[in-house]
Amino acid sequence: MSHIEFLAIGDIVTEPFIHLTDAHVAENIKAETKELCMRFGDKIPYEYAIHAVAVGNASNAAVSASRLGLPATLRSYVGEDRYGEECLETLEKEGVDTSLMVTEKGKITNHHFVLWYGSERTILVKHEEFSYTIPEVSESPKWVYLSSLAENSLPYHEALVAFLAEHPDTKLVFQPGTFQMKLGKEALAPLYARSDLFFSNKEEAQRILDLPDEHDMSALLEHMRALGPKVVVITDGREGAYSYDGIKKLHVPMYPDQRAPFERTGAGDAFASTVAVALALGKPLEEALLWGPINSMAVVQEVGAQKGLLTREVLEKYLADAPPEYKLTELT
Repeated sequence: MSHIEFLAIGDIVTEPFIHLTDAHVAENIKAETKELCMRFGDKIPYEYAIHAVAVGNASNAAVSASRLGLPATLRSYVGEDRYGEECLETLEKEGVDTSLMVTEKGKITNHHFVLWYGSERTILVKHEEFSYTIPEVSESPKWVYLSSLAENSLPYHEALVAFLAEHPDTKLVFQPGTFQMKLGKEALAPLYARSDLFFSNKEEAQRILDLPDEHDMSALLEHMRALGPKVVVITDGREGAYSYDGIKKLHVPMYPDQRAPFERTGAGDAFASTVAVALALGKPLEEALLWGPINSMAVVQEVGAQKGLLTREVLEKYLADAPPEYKLTELT
């Protein structure tokens, strides 16, 4: 295969969203977390369920790129089951190139469960252990977008490092998933060092850096960039997002919600992929950072990570109509 503009690599999943009403949220003071609570050993009614197909960080990024007008290819794995067939059909309808997708015999397609309460979600995750291999390409992909993979994927990451060494002109975007963070920054040090663009939220950055008590965003940006990425971007919920390229530290606010968020799954993926796609389309970092929150705003108005993703025409209309306060500021 040749001439790949944007190659997303990572696990793909199907996710039923189960909308709960008979539940509550409790504060776990000892663990400093919130917990979703339901009656134990009982039958819990739910309001409705929605089946989301072909989602996951990398798949979301590929669909985001396709809708924004950048040709996108996905390298991921599905099983020989109806969920795998649905994933491939959905990607093809979205205009994503599936020629590098793998259907592995004897495996089942990743299937997560989303417990949706209020505007937040709790996701039950299980990644099938696929036999990951490097895709064969005849030319260097212009961009590789690497995200969530399973626990057995360390050799795959090592092979990806070798692949990227053979393709030095390829730009790497790294948005680590749960298990990649669990592998540790030492195990994935070559990938951090090779990254042209890195994304995480604030809590993930604290976890990666093993700095749970570090809340200063400027410090987190510096520590994360010291791992090697050329540009680091860290999101902080309703506080917006922050970037550092070694010269400037920039802050971009949230784009004003058109209405209260309906369901927040995929907001981070929408932001990260949209910034990456804008850069791949030739936009400067300052403009790319203003693209990201617009797609995040749109995604949280719908259920799931992909339904609200915008076309380039609609996104640029939002940007043109942005209020005066929607602008970048530089951290001092």
